Amino acid sequence: MSRACLDFSIFRSLSGPRRTDGNILAAGSVLRYTCHQDPSPTTHHHTSHPVTVKRKKKRPDPCSYRKRIYRSRVAPGGLVSFEVRIRETDLHILSGTDLRQEATAAVFRYRGQLEGYIAHHPEFVTSLSPLPLDPTAPPIVKTMLAAGQAAEVGPMAAVAGAMAEYVGLDLLAAGAGEVVVENGGDIYCCRNQESVAGIFAGSSPLSNRVGLKIPASRMPLGICTSSGTVGHSLSLGEADAVTVLAKDTALADAVATLVGNMVQPGQGLEPALGKGSAIAGILGVVIIRGEELGAWGEVELVPLGG
Repeated sequence: MSRACLDFSIFRSLSGPRRTDGNILAAGSVLRYTCHQDPSPTTHHHTSHPVTVKRKKKRPDPCSYRKRIYRSRVAPGGLVSFEVRIRETDLHILSGTDLRQEATAAVFRYRGQLEGYIAHHPEFVTSLSPLPLDPTAPPIVKTMLAAGQAAEVGPMAAVAGAMAEYVGLDLLAAGAGEVVVENGGDIYCCRNQESVAGIFAGSSPLSNRVGLKIPASRMPLGICTSSGTVGHSLSLGEADAVTVLAKDTALADAVATLVGNMVQPGQGLEPALGKGSAIAGILGVVIIRGEELGAWGEVELVPLGG
């Protein structure tokens, strides 16, 4: 595996005429099914000098992200599309069959486990550092604690990814066949078709222009994105998007937070990529900051039509 930094000119040179009638499967990271797409070059570990970008002092308005406007881009691709919203949990689900009742029950179940644990362990919510593993905790809590330890962050950095995967696994057990669960840009994806995960990166010119090709053989897969300029999640860095791939969706979520925290003004992307690459279980990392893009791991980059 290798690390690479790329500039926007690479993607301009690759973004010739393209058909865009492939089905978009999910967004936040936006999943696109690439049927009927004309062959075009892909970028796999290209190298170039990164571009130096001046950052805005004021964070871009994240309202469009909170309203989940990106979900309007989604075409279900033969799957049933529905949403489940319970307090802070806001899921967009694609499933082989209509399992919204089962999904709602799963969200209540796992929220109940989390809320019950937090009532006796309030530090679980507030800690920005890893907490000790707890053999008596509910399964979703154990998963988040383990992810936090691996990524050197607090366990709540893994909550969205953990919820997405746990609900997705329940739906597969209930007969979904295929499922995509998107939880504020953190995705558990189990499809039997090749997909492309396109990255939403706020005001970056690369936003929705760069995709990650994901073969069906690599699924199920967690695809999680953290941002220092978009959305409500806590990030201490300035990346427009950090997308992490892992089999463990909670781990991908926690590591996206870790890597995003390391993208600091005046520093290149290589240290952050190196940190993510050193964690066992991480398959790939992509960082977007303005016109800069850094990539490491099992990442095949493809240009999107925007």
